[in-house]
Amino acid sequence: MSKRVVLASGNRGKIEEIQSILQPLAWQVLPQSDFQVEEAEETGLSFVENAIIKARNAALHCNLPAIADDSGLEVDALSGEPGIYSSRFAGINATDRQNLEKLLEQLAGKGDEERSARFRCVMVFMRHAKDPSPVIAEGSWEGRILTKPSGEGGFGYDPVFWVPEMSCSAAQLAKQDKNSISHRGRALAALLKLLG
Repeated sequence: MSKRVVLASGNRGKIEEIQSILQPLAWQVLPQSDFQVEEAEETGLSFVENAIIKARNAALHCNLPAIADDSGLEVDALSGEPGIYSSRFAGINATDRQNLEKLLEQLAGKGDEERSARFRCVMVFMRHAKDPSPVIAEGSWEGRILTKPSGEGGFGYDPVFWVPEMSCSAAQLAKQDKNSISHRGRALAALLKLLG
């Protein structure tokens, strides 16, 4: 019997990634857009707070258990920015391209050794909207920022995120490879372990 769970995201890339990771486990992952749920306002000051806000909102409006993630890119030379503001780094309705261009501008002139970065993801599972103890898991993915985009796959900052162990950008990875080593893949694996 499949477990029905709502995914608190409208991000097509995230939805596809999470659905493909959970599919073999017979989880039926329904995006909150199927229920006409509006995105929750991310007013938290950390990945954990934002993920909880999103999961609670989805569980409340869909009357189902909810999974939410909050994730972003932390660049050491930028004191951890863009962090929780990754999707709106270049402004509220910024496109992936605009965010990426702003990042490259801010790192202009920095050498390889100053371009260390990581993707971080916090994943939250909430049984219902009033769940007092949501299950929280985290994953991170170390790499560095390239000087220009490379690769056609992925989304967000993937084209400029160099993955040392694979010797390519995240945008050049096959989907299944990315899912097995990415911050989101690691956070989901940790969450599933906690859920037993």
